[in-house]
Amino acid sequence: MFLPTTPKELDQLNWPKLDVILVTGDAYIDSPFIGVAIIGKVLVDKGFRVGIIAQPDMNSKTDISRLGEPDLFWGITGGCVDSMVANYTALKKRRKKDDYTPGGMNTRRPDRAVIAYSNLVRKYFKKTRPIVLGGIEASLRRVAHYDFWSNKMRRSILFDAKADYLLFGMAHSTIVKFATALKENKPPEVLNGVAFISKEKKGKELPSFEAVQKDKKDYIKSFHMFYQNNDPITAQRLCQQHNDRYLILNPPEPFSTTKELDHIHSLGFERDLHPFHKKAGTVRALDTIRFSIPTHYGCYGECNFCAISVHQGRTIRYRSEESIIKEAADISHLEDFKGYITDLGGPTANMYGFECKKKLKKGACLDKRCLFPSPCKSLAPDHSNYIRLIQKVEKLPGIKKVFISSGIRYDIILNDKKNGGAYLEKIVNDNVSGQLKIAPEHTMPHVLNLMGKQPVDLLLKFKWQFDALSKQSGKKQFLTYYLIAAHPGCRMNDMKELKKFTTQKLKVTPEQVQVFTPAPSTYSTLMYYTGLDPFSMTPLFVEKNPKEKEKQKKIVTVKSYKPYGKKGN
Repeated sequence: MFLPTTPKELDQLNWPKLDVILVTGDAYIDSPFIGVAIIGKVLVDKGFRVGIIAQPDMNSKTDISRLGEPDLFWGITGGCVDSMVANYTALKKRRKKDDYTPGGMNTRRPDRAVIAYSNLVRKYFKKTRPIVLGGIEASLRRVAHYDFWSNKMRRSILFDAKADYLLFGMAHSTIVKFATALKENKPPEVLNGVAFISKEKKGKELPSFEAVQKDKKDYIKSFHMFYQNNDPITAQRLCQQHNDRYLILNPPEPFSTTKELDHIHSLGFERDLHPFHKKAGTVRALDTIRFSIPTHYGCYGECNFCAISVHQGRTIRYRSEESIIKEAADISHLEDFKGYITDLGGPTANMYGFECKKKLKKGACLDKRCLFPSPCKSLAPDHSNYIRLIQKVEKLPGIKKVFISSGIRYDIILNDKKNGGAYLEKIVNDNVSGQLKIAPEHTMPHVLNLMGKQPVDLLLKFKWQFDALSKQSGKKQFLTYYLIAAHPGCRMNDMKELKKFTTQKLKVTPEQVQVFTPAPSTYSTLMYYTGLDPFSMTPLFVEKNPKEKEKQKKIVTVKSYKPYGKKGN
């Protein structure tokens, strides 16, 4: 069922009042890909009455008050994407389109949505139940952080939103424990995955907000400490002073087990836009996720420009074959299903089905990474489980084709000497819809090193294998290369070399090139703000001129652009 979003639905459920009201910056899509839908379903499964208010009108009480006031708490999320990333390009231009808004026009999501919605609740419900922040916008802004759009350090979003609590990470189990604690009048401050404000210092102390605001080296120190305390097995409680109060960050919640994930995905998602929103138009995001299946969470790629490791974690948690197969079978019975599973994957598709055994016992390593600068020997990648899963889903009645649309890591494929070749052959023959997404991001060694990406010789080796297998299968298939311009450390001449490489070695003019966006809680954003390599503390060139950023991108994307004109900076 859909979670209620109107008084009429409450009457139909015979719910006179709600325990929890969730407020989101996206239209309400009931899907296992949508965090607020998962949180709502998990709570309802445990007996709590939950409603959703999606994209409320900011200029009246009509939307925010239509479900009344909750008995336990308000849950506030900006949606599936940080609202500033959703609203503005990397060049700070206002986006006209929004894939999570009915009709597609970017007219419903306020800037800094988490803060805006918290203020909206406070405006019309003066002395109300606790306001609890969650979702990626809150999660990545939970400590003092650099904000690209205002070009300054900002406090933890808990302070700016004047909220009571913040649940960071996926919060699958924390949210139930939190709601239960409030219901039983017990203190939620003791729970893992919870952040709150205190007058007393509790835990390992990060440099204060005032210190990181004043000294960039203190900010680097703070970020290192924050990043290294994101694994639930090894993390300590952290605190950070903001004026005369302290932000308290409890250790992250333990990762969900396979059994727990299987249960979450059995909760009967509608895989559709709530009828309340349909009258306003279609939501483009639904086209991508309606017939797709999430197989796992987390990513140990740890690219320096990506925040997945801070939000979802560096440990892969995957669902069982039985759970995924059942979901595929359920999809096959949907009225408008045409036989095509549009994706069977996760943040990185081919991380399904295996993990480092040492990491599962002792937590993520603090002194090294799984894949960078080269794959760790303890990882032992094995694609056999993923191959078997794809084959089983393909055999289901009503399934014509299974596509792998999520990005893959080709270095993992090449490092799996036993099953990597078989996996690549399988997807090339059966599971590529014309183009396979990969993300080399750049080709210059010093830029790749700053990104935390693998060397370019692996890209060429993978391309050769992919092209050979595609030719052997008699199919015209291509690799889609995701690239980044204006990353810290990248100069104009580096983009000229990238253009030369794509033209001569890859034989393409790339289309998927984006200007680096300094989103909160990534190492690359730390580099952008400080102008320092945070690992060596050496100065970096950082392009901050919007016109020059755009030039870097055009060097690669414009076919007629001459890569060897005037000397770059």
